[in-house]
Amino acid sequence: MTQALAHRGPDDERILREGPVGLAFTRLSLVDPTGGGQPLVSPDGNVVLIANGEVYNHRELEAKMPDVRMRTGSDCEVLVHLYQRHGLRFLDDVRGMFGLALWDRKENRLILARDQFGVKPLFFARNASRIVFSSEIKALFQDPDCPRSLDWVGTLANRSFAGAAALGSGDFVTWFNGVEAVPSATILDIDLCSGETRKHRYWEMPQFDESDGPTDAYFIEELRRLLEESVRECATADTEIGLFLSGGIDSAAVAAFAATSGNLQTFSVLSGSTFINGDAENAHTLARHLGIANHQVVFPGDEVPGVEDWRRLLWLTEMPMCGPEQFYKYKLHRYVRENHPEIKGMLLGAAADEFLGGYTTLLSEDGTWDGATATLREMAVQHALTSRGDLATWWMPEAAGLVSPEVLRSSTDVIFADPYAAFVHRKFLDIQQYNCWQEDRTAAGNGIEARVPFLDRRLVELVAAIPKRSRERLLWDKRIVREAMRGVVPDRYVDRPKVPFYHGEGVRQTYLVFTQMLTQDKSALVEEALAGTGGRQFLDADGIRAYLSRLQRNPDAGHPEQLLRLINMGLLDNMVRELPAHPATAPAGDTPVSLKVTDWASESSRIEAVVIRSSGLTEASVLSLGEGVLLLRQHAAPDNWLVSVDGQLEFEINEREDGGWLRFLQALDGVRPLKEAAAEAGCTLDDIWPLINESAETGLLVS
Repeated sequence: MTQALAHRGPDDERILREGPVGLAFTRLSLVDPTGGGQPLVSPDGNVVLIANGEVYNHRELEAKMPDVRMRTGSDCEVLVHLYQRHGLRFLDDVRGMFGLALWDRKENRLILARDQFGVKPLFFARNASRIVFSSEIKALFQDPDCPRSLDWVGTLANRSFAGAAALGSGDFVTWFNGVEAVPSATILDIDLCSGETRKHRYWEMPQFDESDGPTDAYFIEELRRLLEESVRECATADTEIGLFLSGGIDSAAVAAFAATSGNLQTFSVLSGSTFINGDAENAHTLARHLGIANHQVVFPGDEVPGVEDWRRLLWLTEMPMCGPEQFYKYKLHRYVRENHPEIKGMLLGAAADEFLGGYTTLLSEDGTWDGATATLREMAVQHALTSRGDLATWWMPEAAGLVSPEVLRSSTDVIFADPYAAFVHRKFLDIQQYNCWQEDRTAAGNGIEARVPFLDRRLVELVAAIPKRSRERLLWDKRIVREAMRGVVPDRYVDRPKVPFYHGEGVRQTYLVFTQMLTQDKSALVEEALAGTGGRQFLDADGIRAYLSRLQRNPDAGHPEQLLRLINMGLLDNMVRELPAHPATAPAGDTPVSLKVTDWASESSRIEAVVIRSSGLTEASVLSLGEGVLLLRQHAAPDNWLVSVDGQLEFEINEREDGGWLRFLQALDGVRPLKEAAAEAGCTLDDIWPLINESAETGLLVS
C-alpha cells in the first residue's frame, strides 16, 4: 500500500506494526522537514496519529494549551493533544485541510476524519473482520479482501458524472463497489473489537441567513480581510510555495496577497484555448504588475496526449471524469516538479465560483440576476420531478404553464423556498466530488501539495450570512470578490468577465486535441474500453464509434468530454481487474517547456504560432469541398444553407449573417487558389482564416 502511495510522499516512509494494527505514512515535507516525521505519538504512548495535510491555525491552538510541550515542529502534532483533551470534539476549532487516522491504543479505537470541505482524501473498505484505509483508492486494491470492480450503475446514474444541472445535496460516490469515503467535516469512531462505528459531524455547511444582516460594505471588507489571512496561512511552509495563475479575479486575488510573502513563482497554461480567451495574456501582465515571476507553460496546438499518457493519468486520478482540465493541471505540476523542485506547495484560486456567485452569469439567459434565479427555479422543478415522475407530463412543452409548480412543493419545500441556497449546497457536494479530488491527484502525482485559500470555513460562513436583499449586489458575477479586490489589483482584472479555463471561445482548440487522442492508433483507447467486461455490458460499441466519427468531422457535433468519460469507465474497469504499475514507478511521460515572454503585445504573433494549430495553408493553396461534403439550400428558409457530410447534416450557415463564408465555399473549385476564391466571394482571407483552418483540420476542405 505504501508503494502505491509513494508518489504522494517522496520524502520519507515509515511503517508501524503492532499486532493486528498496521499504520504507514509516506511524507511530503513542507513543515519541519527534519523533525516532523509520522506517526506522531502522545507522551503517554496511548495515541498514535498519521495525518495528511496541514493545520493552518496550529500555533493558535497550541497557545491555548500552555501546559503542553510540543515535541516536534509539525503542525499536526497539536491534533494528538486536542484529542486527549476533548475527545471527539477535538476538531471543532481546527482550520486546515487534512485526512487523518488516529489509533487510540487505550480504548482500542480507530478515528478517521477529514477537513470541512474534503480537500484531503480518505477512503476505506471494510468487512466483518478488518478495515483498510488510504488517501487514494488504488492503495486499497493492494489488499486482497478489497473488492475490485467499477460501480457502473451508480456512476451512470450520478448527476455529476452526467454533467447535469442539479439541486439538492445528493450523495458522494467513490465510483468503485465496496469503497467508501470518510465524509467531509466528519469523524468516524470505530471500535476495533466490535466493529461498531459512530459518526460525529463536527461542522455543517451553514444555512443561508434570512435576516437583514450587516451592510454590503461590511461583507466586502470582511471578505478581503479573511481572504488575505487565509492566503497568508496557506502560504506558510518551511519550503517554497508556488501559485497557478489563470488571469481571472480569483487567482489574481490570491496572487496579490501571496506576493508580499516572498519570492513567489507563478505558472500559467499557455494553450490555444488560453491564448484565444485571454487567460494567458492576463496572467502574464498581472504578474508583471505585481513584480512576481510568471512561467507560461506551453501546450502546443499539435500536441496530442499519447495512449500511455492517458492511461497513466487516468489511473493516477482514478476518476472517470478525468478530462482536459486534469491533463493540463497534471502537466503544469509536472513542469514545476522538474524545473522548480524546491516548490512543494501550490496555491490555487479554485472554489471561489461555487460559493461566491461565480456561476450566476452562466445560469442567466438574459444577463440579469432575475434571469439566474428564474433558471434556478426551473432547476428546482426538475429536481422535484425526479421524485415525482408521475407528474412529469405536466411539464412537457405541450402542457407547460398549465399547472402551478407549487404542486411539487410538498416533497422539496427547502429547495423551492430558496433555490439559490439549494444551488450553493449542491456546489458543496461538487467541491468534494470533483474540484478537491482532481486538484489533489494532479498535484500529489508530482509530489506537490495543492492549497486552496478560498476553502476556508470562515469565508463560507460569511457568505452564507449575506441576506437575500444583498445577494444581487454582492453575488451577481462575484461582485463581492471584485469589490474586495478593487484597489488591491488594477481594475482591468477586477472587472474582467469570467472566462472558463479551456471552455468558451477557445474550446474548439481543446476538443480537436482530445478527439484526436481518442482516434489515434486506430482508436486504441476506445477499442480497449469497449473490449473489456464492463464495456461490453454497459456501452453501445456501434453508438460510441458513430459518435466519435461525428466528432472527427465536426467537433461541435457533440460533447467530446462526455464521450471521454464513458471511455474512461471502460478503461478503469479493465485497470482494476489487472492493476497498472504504481504511479511512482510508471514512466512519467514528457515534461512541458515554458515560453519566455517579455512583452505580450509585441510578441503575440510568435506566441500564437507556438500554440495555435496550423494547417500549413497559404493564400496560394488550392482547396475544394471534401469527399461526401455537400452545400444544401433549405427551400423553406432560403437564407439558410446546410452542410451535409456523408449524408449527415452537420452545419447551418445563414446567408445574411455569414454570406462571405458561404460564397467562399461556393467559390472553391479545386483549381483557383484561396486568395482568388476569397476575392470572388467579396471577403478577405484574414476574416475567414480561422474557419478555413478548422475546416481543413476536420476534412471539410481538402487539397
